[in-house]
Amino acid sequence: MPLQSRSLRYLLAPVVLGASLLITFTLSATGDLAAEEQSSRTLIRHASLILTMDPTLGNGQLGTLTDGDVLVAGETIVAVGKGLSPTGATVVEAAGKIILPGFVDIHNHLYQSVFRGGCTDEDVLGWLDHCNIPVRKAMSEADIYAPVRLSTLDLIGTGVTTVVDWVHLFKPEVARAYVRALADSGLRFVFAYSQRKENLGAIKQVKAELIDPLPLATFQLSGGTLQHSAEHLALMAALARELNVKLNVHLLEHIKQREDEPVKLLEKTGALALGRNLLVNHAIHLMDEEIALLAKHDVRVSHNPLSNMRLASGIIRLPELHAAGIKMGLGLDGGTNDTSDMFSNMRAAVGLQRAKALQATVYPTVADVLRMATLGGAEALDMADKIGSLTPGKKADLIILDPGSVNFAPRWDWINQIVFNAQPANVEYVFVNGKALKAKGQFVGVNPAEVIQAAEQAAQRLRNAVKKSK
Repeated sequence: MPLQSRSLRYLLAPVVLGASLLITFTLSATGDLAAEEQSSRTLIRHASLILTMDPTLGNGQLGTLTDGDVLVAGETIVAVGKGLSPTGATVVEAAGKIILPGFVDIHNHLYQSVFRGGCTDEDVLGWLDHCNIPVRKAMSEADIYAPVRLSTLDLIGTGVTTVVDWVHLFKPEVARAYVRALADSGLRFVFAYSQRKENLGAIKQVKAELIDPLPLATFQLSGGTLQHSAEHLALMAALARELNVKLNVHLLEHIKQREDEPVKLLEKTGALALGRNLLVNHAIHLMDEEIALLAKHDVRVSHNPLSNMRLASGIIRLPELHAAGIKMGLGLDGGTNDTSDMFSNMRAAVGLQRAKALQATVYPTVADVLRMATLGGAEALDMADKIGSLTPGKKADLIILDPGSVNFAPRWDWINQIVFNAQPANVEYVFVNGKALKAKGQFVGVNPAEVIQAAEQAAQRLRNAVKKSK
């Protein structure tokens, strides 16, 4: 079966109806089989450690339990505790293992895997000019599927179960192939999209026809915060209010961007008034009064530590943002990160603040950063009623770690070791919506070699296209 036609849950087929982007969705199983899946039960039992991220369901801030079980029915967590009955359930033995919620990556650009390692001697402005923009302009519908699908496997490999993909200005036909890759992955995802003023109608079309029919997908609008994008930002803020969706923007990633006074621009364009429906990425070079203003409006923040280091962007004022009560999560940030390793991202988030403050107790602590990577990200997205903790009634987005490896063992303090020792190879199982996307250390339902080969071919085409355009 060709790579682009394989789907873990849906078979997506574009139907050409004039200018329509309509996609029809056909269950990959019969109705009876789909009903059986919904009623299926999985018992993950005898886990040596469970981090529920629910203080009412275990001990301490992380809700820790020992020698416990998690029972899943269909797409939902129905029980967490000890000695749960295996009757009618598929049993996954987790003795010696760790269970925790899947990671929530609240800022990424998955197409950027196609130029990994590019522009490594550039800051963010040079990287945009010499790598990102030329490649993005050259990408066609035929190019987009493979690198996005490659990135989704990378995310699954590290235990990410929800991703926010900042897609921005791709043409609608490219967006269609992009969404197909995301849907094929089985991940829970947010599609942050935009169009230029002359093609705003395509935004609603993409939302209605590509995103809304998918149960694991959510729509956001994307925008910029520099003076040259002021008109577009105002249009996106108004449309976000009309559609009742979040507006997702980059803010003060580079120190030179202070010259544009982007926080004032957020006020002037009405974007700041969106409050909890405004998500800002990076937010590195904020002043005290700007932090207070974001907190007043309940604006959400994505912290991208590995990307910020790679691009010489600076160190976010994370303790001050936390003290102001701002909801924050972690982002992996696409090709500027060159990895989807959430464990390394957590280590960097802790290490940057310690190096800056010369204190080992500065925010975030290990417990804080684990929460940022799970429930904190869900809260920033207003999805904490569905994901982010192992609370019964929430969706079964969870991962199982195997600490019995040379990089993790021996056991000393497993919670600390998750942050300071774990690697993607320790991720043994990944469940999204109750469905296993990784099991016994292997991807389910997809051949990684085929995905890699397709991504290599796309990269070669794009390298040639960028060279010809110079």
